[in-house]
Amino acid sequence: MTIELEKQIQELKNKVDRLEAGTKDQLSMVVFSGDLDKILAALIIATGAAAYDMKVKLFFTFWATAALRDPKKSGKGKNMIEKMFGMMLPKGSRKVTLSKMHMAGMGTAMIKGIMKKHKVASLPEMFKTAGELGIQINICEMSMNLMGFKKEEMIDYPGMTVCGVATFLSDAQESKIQLFI
Repeated sequence: MTIELEKQIQELKNKVDRLEAGTKDQLSMVVFSGDLDKILAALIIATGAAAYDMKVKLFFTFWATAALRDPKKSGKGKNMIEKMFGMMLPKGSRKVTLSKMHMAGMGTAMIKGIMKKHKVASLPEMFKTAGELGIQINICEMSMNLMGFKKEEMIDYPGMTVCGVATFLSDAQESKIQLFI
């Protein structure tokens, strides 16, 4: 090999080393969809990664934020539009529906029945497991503001934070895996 080629190879190795040093064994995921099947997929992937000792950070934004609402809680001081969003969007993980074949609720009920029969954890159970595994949930502050959701109406989840997209980008930058669901 020529000296020039050896120099280029060494420069590439140095770049790879710097890139690897800047990443963690971490999964960062944007959870955008508010559909039952997509949130289930996000939590299955997240809990699987956590079971492999990966650090997992979920960034719930837009329609997915509705799944984090606690049906027993309400936010105070909402204007008319915020109240309307609150009535139109699902209030909690038990109210989200399938992305396909919802069929006026029949499809969603059927898949929940099949899940129960096959002993697949429900969405509320998956959130509980995620919390026990130390999976971090961040909720997009802008999405909450747009939809009129308040922090006090969200589920009790260990270490859940409200933050901006800069937090997700920082997390994603240092993660080996980034996903968008």
